[in-house]
Amino acid sequence: MSEERGLVLVVEDEASIVELERLYLSGAGFGVHVEANGRDALAAVERLRPAAIVLDVGLPGLDGIEVCRALRGRGDWTPVIFVTARDDEVDRVVGLELGADDYLTKPFSPRELVARVKGMVRRAAGSTAAPSRSVGGVHIDGARRRVETAAGRVELTATEFDLLDHLMSQPGRVFTREQLLSSVWGVANYSSSRTVDVHIAQLRVKLGDAAGIVRTVRGVGYSVGDES
Repeated sequence: MSEERGLVLVVEDEASIVELERLYLSGAGFGVHVEANGRDALAAVERLRPAAIVLDVGLPGLDGIEVCRALRGRGDWTPVIFVTARDDEVDRVVGLELGADDYLTKPFSPRELVARVKGMVRRAAGSTAAPSRSVGGVHIDGARRRVETAAGRVELTATEFDLLDHLMSQPGRVFTREQLLSSVWGVANYSSSRTVDVHIAQLRVKLGDAAGIVRTVRGVGYSVGDES
């Protein structure tokens, strides 16, 4: 059962956290390879081609932010979930700007980690092609998983694409954060719904002038509609 879902590269220097992540990821059917520093992690990605990376931000030497920057800079879009001891929204936004797919703050539920990793792997595989959609000048090509606006192609991570696609699937409908966590991330009933807010913020940055189609409904959640 050890690698039926693919290999996950865990990059973490705290032994107790490594063992917890290894236990739960292995139990979910993933193979697990561990590195304790950023430089060895970069080499392992090239050598092993993992299905996903669980990346601690606070690594010794080359930290997780720099590892992610190096991966994206060389065109490697392996799904990355950041794990950090700091609950700082600025850090989360920086991570997502670099192309991370998700973010968890320590201490976290190992079951939630597994659920997030499963979701990342599923989204990266693109096993179910979305239909093409257009709302307010934003166009989704579901077959190629591409997004375009009047300004050109918008580069999104797999998570950002699925979040936008889900919102655009029912224009005008207001989705709660919990509904989005369940449908897009594959998790529910967790206290980390702020991850939705961070992804929405980054999605708006990437959409640029078309960002107005993504609307906040205060106290409820988010919806998509034509800009007024």
